[in-house]
Amino acid sequence: MENLVNFNALFEGVYKGKKVLLTGHTGFKGSWLALWLTKLGAEVYGYSLKNTEVHHLQYLDLNIQETLNDIRDFKTLKEYIQKVQPDIVFHLAAQALVRPSYENPIETFSSNVMGTLHVYEACKNIPSIKAIVNVTSDKCYENKEWIWGYRENEAMGGYDPYSASKGCAELLTASYRNSFFNVSDYNKKHQVLLASGRAGNVIGGGDWAKDRLIPDIVKATAQKQAVLIRNPLATRPWQHVLEPLSGYLTLGWKMLQQDVSVADGWNFGPNVDSNLQVGDVVKLAKNNWNDVQITIGKNTEEHHEANLLMLDCSKANKLLKWTPVWGIETTLQKTIGWYKEFYLNNNIMSINDLESYVSDAKKANCVWTK
Repeated sequence: MENLVNFNALFEGVYKGKKVLLTGHTGFKGSWLALWLTKLGAEVYGYSLKNTEVHHLQYLDLNIQETLNDIRDFKTLKEYIQKVQPDIVFHLAAQALVRPSYENPIETFSSNVMGTLHVYEACKNIPSIKAIVNVTSDKCYENKEWIWGYRENEAMGGYDPYSASKGCAELLTASYRNSFFNVSDYNKKHQVLLASGRAGNVIGGGDWAKDRLIPDIVKATAQKQAVLIRNPLATRPWQHVLEPLSGYLTLGWKMLQQDVSVADGWNFGPNVDSNLQVGDVVKLAKNNWNDVQITIGKNTEEHHEANLLMLDCSKANKLLKWTPVWGIETTLQKTIGWYKEFYLNNNIMSINDLESYVSDAKKANCVWTK
């Protein structure tokens, strides 16, 4: 399939030869984005904490330049960005889990809020930087357990520390967009466009984080154990990790082309039929790996977690012409298939999955493939 995919033609070739700074490159989303950017011909610079757990990036053998540092160390971060002089920054570094945010709220807020502030401050007055894409979460919205999706103009909020920190990061982003990267001053007082992307529950191969549904399922299955499902009725917008990444790359592409209308907040979620309860996702997982066993346990969790959360992506659909590529069945097939190949055959399917995704996107005439 590789010969059928011309990565240089994607996003009008805008990333080829560009210096791209990627914070959080050792994380789940970050590793997949690093893979895609290298295939696009970008010169990738990764900036992350050292990931001491098993993680996706260690299996990819990518030709990137990485620095293992903490974004909360402002002096070191600023010196690094001044040295690299990137064209664009994708900011993904974060404490990304709800339950650990209860255990360590200081780390969560310092990473997700002050870390984001440090990235923006370090990017000010760097002449090479033309665009910044900040990645937050669908949990940035004040969750009212509505049966319809949240739109970009809904109130920021967050019950738990993680969600609140992402709401704060969005408010911070809006403040910097108004105060320092205002589009009315673009190409006059500054040359930076700033956008943020909010995605739903992303799944895909190479995620081993604790307290995430798919990693819990595949780790238990590989050990021939049943996985405990705490909240089978919780509804989430499930999507393959490549879906929001195509959205983030679309934002970067447009901003590098000086499209000021893109400097805003954007939702990147699945189609409505991919908003499923946890129990339904588990059934689909079992369809793709017969060895999956589950145990439904009483939710004794003392901390609050949202039961119903969906995104309205009409803005991205209409204004960016962005649409998801894979439905929930293909998403689960690719995701569980990745782990089966890993655990049973010691194969890494990441490049295959990326090429398959791009090929399907071309067939669907996605705007970024033309």
